[in-house]
Parts: sequence; C-alpha cells; structure tokens
Amino acid sequence: MGKSKEVKTNVMRILDQMKIGYKAYTYECEEFVDAVQIADMLGLSYEKVYKTLVTVGSKGEHFVFVIPIREELDLKKAAKAVGEKALSMIPVKELLKVTGYVRGGCTAIGMKKTYVTRIDKRAESLEWMIVSGGRIGSQMELAPQDLCRACGGAFADVIVG
Repeated sequence: MGKSKEVKTNVMRILDQMKIGYKAYTYECEEFVDAVQIADMLGLSYEKVYKTLVTVGSKGEHFVFVIPIREELDLKKAAKAVGEKALSMIPVKELLKVTGYVRGGCTAIGMKKTYVTRIDKRAESLEWMIVSGGRIGSQMELAPQDLCRACGGAFADVIVG
C-alpha cells in the first residue's frame, strides 16, 4: 500500500514555490456553502476568515477584493481604491471563466490572469487570516502580508462602514 498523499491545490503549489508558509484546512462539502457556514464547520473566528469577491469596471477590467466574511464590499470605496469611477459585481456564472475558480473556491492567488487586488485594511493588523484554498472543501491560514505578496495586492479601506 502506498502512502496517502496530501492533495495540494494550485494555490498551495504557488505558496510552496514562493516559500510562503500556510496551514491547510479541509472540510466535506459537495457544493457551495457560504463562508460563515464554513467558519462554523471549522470552528474559526469570523474576524479572521475572508472571502474573495470579483468585480468589473466600466471598461470591462476585473478587480479582486478580499474582505471579512460578515462584511459587505463598498463599491464606491472599492472603485476609488483601484482608480475606477464605478464597479459592479460580476455575475456568478462568469466567475469560472474570469478567475479559473468556482463559487466557494475562489481565492486571490493563482487566478487565470493577474488582476488588481485589494485586501481590506482590517487584515493588515491580523497575525493570520483564512482564505479559500482554491477549491470547495479547502481553506488556508496565512499571514495577511504573505497573501498580499502572493497575489500582488495591496491593503485598502473597501468595506461598508
């Protein structure tokens, strides 16, 4: 019998190549459940679990935002943070085509293209945060600065409030 091997996502491979440390979490799930339910399943603090949202600007460019799971993206603040006049959320049906990820498995690292990414500034003061590991059933814990480096992002005030 062979050893059971940990199944790595592309995101984990990218982090390994960049020599960025992370802790992987897995959970059983066949289809999308919201991030609050995932945090509950894994016993994780809502303040440290973040979701990844994808928007589109007036000229068709895409922008990525990583925000706390119980917060709402402020589209005006988000647009200002990326130098756009206005943004709107992309339709869920376009997510896979644009990012390479399905709903519930979307993360800022390793998308089909490199998009301008903003991580909510609240994350900057955290020791670690949790984001999707690149597929449904996978979450990763890493330092916010490491996420920022891995996705080429920056911190900004982008949530309602």
